[in-house]
Amino acid sequence: MKSWEGYQRGVNLGGWLSQCSHTKERYESFITEADFAELSGWGIDHVRIPVDYNLVEDDKGEYREEGFAYIQRAIDWCGKYGLHMILDLHKTYGFSFDDGEKEEGFFESGACQERFYRLWEQFASRYGRCSSRVAFELLNEVTDPGYCQAWNRIADTCIGRIRAIAPESRILVGGYWNNSAHAVKDIRLSDYTNVVLNFHCYDPMLFTHQGAGWVREMPRDFRCAYPATYGEYAAAMKEHLPHAGRGFGEGKAADELLGQPYFEELFAGALEEAERRDVPLYCGEYGVIDLADEESTVKWYEDIHAVFVRHGIGRAAWSYRQMNFGLVDPGREKLLEVLRRNL
Repeated sequence: MKSWEGYQRGVNLGGWLSQCSHTKERYESFITEADFAELSGWGIDHVRIPVDYNLVEDDKGEYREEGFAYIQRAIDWCGKYGLHMILDLHKTYGFSFDDGEKEEGFFESGACQERFYRLWEQFASRYGRCSSRVAFELLNEVTDPGYCQAWNRIADTCIGRIRAIAPESRILVGGYWNNSAHAVKDIRLSDYTNVVLNFHCYDPMLFTHQGAGWVREMPRDFRCAYPATYGEYAAAMKEHLPHAGRGFGEGKAADELLGQPYFEELFAGALEEAERRDVPLYCGEYGVIDLADEESTVKWYEDIHAVFVRHGIGRAAWSYRQMNFGLVDPGREKLLEVLRRNL
């Protein structure tokens, strides 16, 4: 499989230009140049920067120049501190991976799709000249598998329109089930030139999202360790996450501990697809909620990183600050010391 040079070890800057209050105060203070300098010292090679359409568009679809300027400033800071960058459209008009956003209609609306294409043409015309160090991620976490066919068509069309302006830019495409590794095999494009297949990994969700207030059916006081056995996780999922736990651990001995082989099997299909298409495979998000115990969190990171490195999978940890996963948040100093050696 092709390795994606310059995008092997990264960190997400979530909550800065996306999933936020979208105020000037937020844009100016949540992440600053000092953070880019700090990250450069970690030995990472890139950052993934999620942005919402609200940053650069008003309700009518008119463009906000000040929003584009914040993206350009991030690109300039990356250049100054020797970092590559992924520009990730985290939310587009008519669709968000978060049900709470009440964004809907994108996959059924030609007008919403055209607005999406035009926004990407704007990004391409403004930042395509930086193709050697800035990559484009079309859309964060398509959700329902029922969107698969429509998303393949939309992604294919959007890539064509970007290519007419920025032919050298790398473009990341993920699949349904919130960029599941299992969905990579169903991505269908007419041309894979300069394409990167993209997935996210928060598996097993029972562990990485324990106690998460936004996960349907998850008890707020639930806690578990990593590693645990397939039997222990399967029983807990059946009780607490029945919508997500169906089939978990089938064919496995109940007393077998999860570990690196779990991630090897999880990524196998995506790796095969990347090999078949002769393109890089990239994990744009992975991480553990700050409610998990430190020892378990470190072990999870060590196992998943070992598999990433073994196969040359580039990745970006979620997330630098806050967002329930913050690597630099107070109380995570010992964890960060360990994780920085594994990023």
